[in-house]
Amino acid sequence: MTACIVETSAAGEDDGTPRAGCTITVDGAYAARLARGGDSWYPERWTLDGPEPYAVPLPGNQPEEPGTEVLPMGDGRVLIRRLVAGRHTFSLLYPTGPGTGELPLGALECPEGTGLRLLPPAPGGERAYALAVGQRSSAVWLVVGGAFGPEHLAEVPGRCSGGVWLDRAGRMLALDQETGGRTKAVVVDLEGGGETSPLLQIAAGSDDRLLLADLDSGLLLIRSDAPSPGRQRLGWGVLGSTQPVRFPECLRLPDCVVTPFAIQPGQVLTPEQCGVALRCDGASGSWVAVWQPAERQVRHLRAPEGWLAGSGLWTDDGVLRLPYATSAVSCGVARWTSPTRQSPPAPGPAGARIPPPAPPDTPNLPPTPAPRPGPPAASTPRSEPQPPAVSGPRADAGPHPAPPAVPPTEPDPAPHTGPQAPREAEAATPPGSAPEPGSPPPLGPRPTPRPVPLQQAPFLRTERK
Repeated sequence: MTACIVETSAAGEDDGTPRAGCTITVDGAYAARLARGGDSWYPERWTLDGPEPYAVPLPGNQPEEPGTEVLPMGDGRVLIRRLVAGRHTFSLLYPTGPGTGELPLGALECPEGTGLRLLPPAPGGERAYALAVGQRSSAVWLVVGGAFGPEHLAEVPGRCSGGVWLDRAGRMLALDQETGGRTKAVVVDLEGGGETSPLLQIAAGSDDRLLLADLDSGLLLIRSDAPSPGRQRLGWGVLGSTQPVRFPECLRLPDCVVTPFAIQPGQVLTPEQCGVALRCDGASGSWVAVWQPAERQVRHLRAPEGWLAGSGLWTDDGVLRLPYATSAVSCGVARWTSPTRQSPPAPGPAGARIPPPAPPDTPNLPPTPAPRPGPPAASTPRSEPQPPAVSGPRADAGPHPAPPAVPPTEPDPAPHTGPQAPREAEAATPPGSAPEPGSPPPLGPRPTPRPVPLQQAPFLRTERK
């Protein structure tokens, strides 16, 4: 396990949620992060949807500041936000020839005491947004996709944090609004004049935040102190459902901050079957856990060495992909297959596997060196998106070699054939246990979750566990 420092969220967020090591587009095709080379920082774009992952450095004319934000776009370009002389400047970066192309998008000058940060990638990947948090109100800005630079879209009373998309059109944005000393999740209609409606109203005196949402099943991950006043707990609900919010006891980990960062997509009408990836931050470092709402247990996994903590995505077929970078592997993706999905991934350079967790009192010993796999099969490099006026050879011709497989800490139940066939990690606890007492039965057919903003809050009750 790799120990890491728990960073607090960017400006405007004060709920203590750790930041992710990199940002991934909604479709999982690209990722971006601020990488470090020696004493300097530079943007880096990862391509994740090819035969093997590879990274493209996008350094500018001078090193970046540690607080600089980067965001991947759907076409492969990277949005960068810099703070220059009190003004927030926005540009799109892309590889061109031996250097980095940069397309300026404009700048914002915020009043003193106002923090600004980029919102998570929007569905579709064509637009990008920023949230400016002031003393009495928060503003949503369109910074990529507008006609004439940054465009003001909505003004929300109170100090806002979070930022979760609720539809694939990129119209409905959920924010955590702090007013009157309490925080409640609200929905902002970005195409309806910034109209704001309540989303979570679990209890009158509770702080209710929305952490994550799945656009297919409507599964919502929530943090609230409604069931335990004074103590934040992790719960789940379904958008548009009349069922109460559930707060499973298995999600309470002593002395740990548990943050969901990825939900398995494609589980339409069955939100309780969605896999949820959790980042666990404790005194000994960060690790990965996986859970399903229908289960009463959490499976703990040892994070791959160099994991970009808090980053990852699920595939439709139940494979959790975690990006990592080490001194030996500059761009790698570890994979863990859900026990409910037994079909192995296609053979080929698949990156590292996620080993099973070590017992709590067992020291984290270096893994046994694995035999070096053979050279990966030749493949056609991915074409890089570039503006029509830009020409010249690509700066990232050819993908990087595939990272070697991480050896398991205990034998697999059965050998796999193929030089690079990844082996499935052993679960920390056996799958298929009975559902948690009091949990809702599997949902039958129901209509597609109704669009938001909602006229009435869908979660008016809470079930304590």
